Formats: sequence, structure tokens, C-alpha cells
Amino acid sequence: MHIQGSIAFTITEHTPERVVADMPIGAGIRNPFGSVHAGAILWMADVAATLLVLGPGEITEGMQGFPLAISLNANLLGNQSEGAFQAISTFVKRGRTVSVVRTVVCGAADKLIADITTSHVLSR
Repeated sequence: MHIQGSIAFTITEHTPERVVADMPIGAGIRNPFGSVHAGAILWMADVAATLLVLGPGEITEGMQGFPLAISLNANLLGNQSEGAFQAISTFVKRGRTVSVVRTVVCGAADKLIADITTSHVLSR
């Protein structure tokens, strides 16, 4: 069995206080039931949260200070099969070594899709 997908989203806002990402729903992220695969939702949320902790810096391979996720708690509360999702990441705690981020993913009519909390440690 060969399974293939394609995840694409756009960072539409990146400030010191929040990151916003928008992901259109297409065939490449749907599961066999037609709704969005949980992995696609989590990937978008993790990237948005990581960018928030990283701040305005440039991402380079092997860089020091990259915020590695050390914990992820996800409540998947809804789904949909068309349209788009929006993820909004904000700090729960901004720390020198460990930061905690809450990412809320919403769909059509601001329907809550997921509420995700991640913890990140800065690599050294």
C-alpha cells in the first residue's frame, strides 16, 4: 500500500506576541473519511508555535537556540472536509530556556478544531 500526502500552509502573521498560519484544505491532507488528518493539524500548530518561540531570527540547519518541542498536548475537538483552517499561537509562558505555547486551530465560522499546548526548550 502506498500512501502519499501534501501539506501546505502560509504564515500570515509573525509578531513577538503571536503567530498566525492559514492552511487550505485539499486532497493531500484528508484522511480516508474525507476530513483533515490529525497529523496535518498538529504539524501546522507545531510549526506556528516553534516560530513564535524562535522569534524573528533566520532558521538555519544546525543552528543553536532552535526551540525543540519537548511536550505536546492536543485536544482534537472538530474537523471539516473543505475550506481552510487557521492556527493562532500565543505564549502561555515565555522563558529563557523553556517556553509554553497555546495554539488554537479554528475552521469555518470560527469553529474550534483543536486546542494544542506545546512546550519548547532552546537547544544549545
